[in-house]
This record gives sequence, C-alpha cells and structure tokens, in this order.
Amino acid sequence: MAISKADKRDKFLAVFERIREELINHMKSENMPEDAVTWFNENLVYNVPGGKLNRGISVVDTVAILLNRPLTDDEYFKAALLGWCIELLQAFFLVSDDMMDASISRRGQPCWYRVHDVKGLGKVHNIAINDSFMLEGAIYHLLKTHFRRESYYVDLLELFQEVTYKTEMGQLVDLITAPEENIDIRKYNLDKHTFIVRYKTAFYSFYLSVALAMRMCGVPDVYEINGKTIEAYKEADRILIPMGEFFQVQDDYLDYHGTEAEIGKIGTDIVDGKCSWCVCTALTHGTEAQKQLLYENYGKKGADQAVREQAVKDMYNDEQGLNIPRRYEEYQKKAVADINAMIDQVPEPGAHEVGKGNRLRRDAFRAFLSKITDRKA
Repeated sequence: MAISKADKRDKFLAVFERIREELINHMKSENMPEDAVTWFNENLVYNVPGGKLNRGISVVDTVAILLNRPLTDDEYFKAALLGWCIELLQAFFLVSDDMMDASISRRGQPCWYRVHDVKGLGKVHNIAINDSFMLEGAIYHLLKTHFRRESYYVDLLELFQEVTYKTEMGQLVDLITAPEENIDIRKYNLDKHTFIVRYKTAFYSFYLSVALAMRMCGVPDVYEINGKTIEAYKEADRILIPMGEFFQVQDDYLDYHGTEAEIGKIGTDIVDGKCSWCVCTALTHGTEAQKQLLYENYGKKGADQAVREQAVKDMYNDEQGLNIPRRYEEYQKKAVADINAMIDQVPEPGAHEVGKGNRLRRDAFRAFLSKITDRKA
C-alpha cells in the first residue's frame, strides 16, 4: 500500500526526534551546562525540521528505488539518518546565509539570528554564527556514531566534505558578484548565474541525496551493463546538477513572482540586488531602455526601495515587453524535456540485477524530478 505524503513526512520526522534526543544526550554526557543544552535543543528544533524536507526524504526514496523493495526498519533508519544529515547541512547553510544577506524571515518565521529570546536565555544575534557551526558538527558526530563500521563510511565523509566545500565556493562567487555595498549588475550574466547555482545549490540539494543513497546501497564507482562501462557517480552528476540548476531558476522566479503565503518568505532578490535568473534574463533580452531602468532601480535600498522594486516587477510582468513569466514557462518546458532525455540515456539493469540494489535506475532520477516540476514554493 502506498504511503501518503503526510505519513511519509511524519515517519521521517519521527527519526528527527530520535536524532535530536541522541544529540542532546551527547551534550549532557559532555557535561555541558543546562542553559547550553537548552540553547542547542532550540537551535535544532527551530532550524532543522521546518522546511519541505525534500532533500532528506529523497535519500529514503532513492534507497527504496535502488533496492526495489520496502526497507527494513534498520535500512529505513539509516537512510533517514543520512537524510537528516543533509537537513542539518541545509540548516547550517541557511542560518549563516540569512546573516550574510541580513534576511528577515525564513520558512514563515523570523530568521534564527533575529530571534529575540531563546527560552529566557536572551537574543540570538551573532551567536547564530556558532550555532551554524554546531549544526554542521552534528553531522559528523552522527555519521561516526552510526556508520563508522560500514565499508562506505569514508565515502560518506568525503561526500559531505566535498559537497560542503563546493557549496561554499558557490556562496563566495555569489557574495562577491553582488556585494551589498557595491552592487554592479553589469557584471551579471546567465553563465555566471549557472556557475553560482551549480555550486551553491545543485550539489547539496540534488547530487548529495542520490549519491548518499547509492553509497548505502553499494553502487560501485564503475560497472558494466551489456558490455557498456557505467561510471555511476558521473552519470548521477550529469543528470542531477542540471536538475539543481532548474530548481534554483524556479526559486529565483518564485522569489519575484510568489507571495509570502505561497513561498514562506518575503522575496528580497530585487532589493538585495541578487544575481538572479530573472535579472540575468532581463539583461540578456532587454532593450537599452529596459537595462537602464534596471541599472537605476535594481538592488537600490533606501526610503523608496519599495517603489523601485515595483518598477522592476512591472517591467518583468510587461506582457508586451520582457514578459519574464512567459520566458520562465518556456525555460521550464525545455529544462524538463532536456532532463528527461538525459534520464532516458541511463542504461537500466536487467531483472536479475535490480534485486541487488547496487545499480543505478532511471526511476531514482524521475522521482526527484517529479518532486520539483510545477512547484509553487
């Protein structure tokens, strides 16, 4: 019987409770003062389980697809634990990113650094920097506790470390391309946008989930099907990085086009002067007059920033002009078709091999793509 989306989420969240308890018990075993234990618990509860959890649940889904059968309780826990390690990584990135961007809200609540009181212990403010480090540190504590005896333990460590480093590289390029005090959108173009999103988003949001599941299922680096050599992790990269790029373009579009009720945050890309797909597309296809309007209004903060932001949105919305919604629809259609074509090129294992679970399957990629197509948040 197929499990509903809500039940799947609840089952996954139950594992978070186990992990949270384990992390808190570890803090206590280190003789941490009670107020520090309380603070860390709030850090975990506030920042880790609140999102859509797609990245984490995708590890479980991918393991089940690769094994082609329901998971045992132990397999489910291990896959879900790896999923929660990605959610911890995501929380580490978001807590720090919100400080760098001076963001206001996240997932429908104030950003962690803006919380005024943590259980009577005072405001968060710059303590959020250390809190983000602790979220990252928790990943490696959990991996050591639960996977140290597994043959693929070092592979898991390398995956998390490499993907974290790549994400930070993307964040660096993003920050220096759009420095808050000196925004120059003349430096923006679609090629630079592609580089930023591949590094800043695609590796940790897409490749990591599937690669962790592949390692857990024993998918080797190289194998053969019908005389053809398959480099499994390169295949996964070839499909999942463009998928992550598509996801970020959606995110950029929703930041401008979605409401706070829909996306759980107030879109700030225009006011912040972000190197977004929307502005790069406008700069690529706009007339000189349209570009001039962007130079004068994009990323301009101050008393009249709402007026300037609306001027940019009006230009994006102009059906006779730039018409960003139409361009986005065209982009989405082509991106989905291209990704599906790439998935179709993955050689499927024979029936006798599927049961082993250690071969790539197209359904692993299709499941991920179906989660993000036509999303509204």
